[in-house]
Amino acid sequence: MSTDLAERVARQAAAPAAQVAQRPQPTLAQFVRQMGPEIARALPAHMSGAADRIARIALTDLNRVPNLAKATRDSFAGALMTCTQLGLEPGGASGEAYLLPFWNKKIGQHEVQLVLGYQGMIKLFWQHPLAAGLDAREVRENDEFDYEYGLDAYLRHKPARSNRGQVTEYYALARLSNGGSAFVVMSPEDVEDIRRRSKAKDSGPWQTDYHAMAKKTGIRQLFKLLPKSPELARAVAHDESVRRDASADGIDAVPDFIEGETVGDEQRTGPDEAAA
Repeated sequence: MSTDLAERVARQAAAPAAQVAQRPQPTLAQFVRQMGPEIARALPAHMSGAADRIARIALTDLNRVPNLAKATRDSFAGALMTCTQLGLEPGGASGEAYLLPFWNKKIGQHEVQLVLGYQGMIKLFWQHPLAAGLDAREVRENDEFDYEYGLDAYLRHKPARSNRGQVTEYYALARLSNGGSAFVVMSPEDVEDIRRRSKAKDSGPWQTDYHAMAKKTGIRQLFKLLPKSPELARAVAHDESVRRDASADGIDAVPDFIEGETVGDEQRTGPDEAAA
């Protein structure tokens, strides 16, 4: 009798735990809707009231970007919260930031990588009190272009009115309100070297907005020479990384840079496809 009673008590105790384990997890779309209050609290003061827009953009991307809806909830929430805390809109329409899925070989799951866009870098630069000007352009073979580094550094660029030809350089330049300035010139080969080291080299904005990403590459190199606002420093630290902590303090933690491959429709999406 005592044995039967013990077994019944054990079964009753295990039942709630089993019910919790069997309870379906919310989809990422449902999870984004649940994140609404957290997004509202995390937004910078100058973007108060934009939580619904951020959530709508994220939901649109879940339907638009192949494999994004398959990503882990923690990595998606971390990337979305980084965008939110920096005051950047996720999604390709604005060109401020991109949420890209990649296949993490170590854990056998998709995770979300945050990739800053050209417009996002510019937006964050202007938050620094010393910011006075920022520009990034492509130079083509029929343009008039000359530059020199050193104590008497200069850069002159006069684009051709028509038939500009192929790209020969990219450059980024900045002016500060204290009279300082700096610029960086990169060849297409320099840009390609950096692109090839990116997990997102064959998808996302590198495929749809190559010249904008090339300019962003120049801007990122330029930022190494300039004072950065706290927001810009955080953005540079999280660019092309994975954040799994969606708490407010997670943005100040060192993010992960994981070996993996960004995946699209034509690429492997998991172990089943790899075995096919």
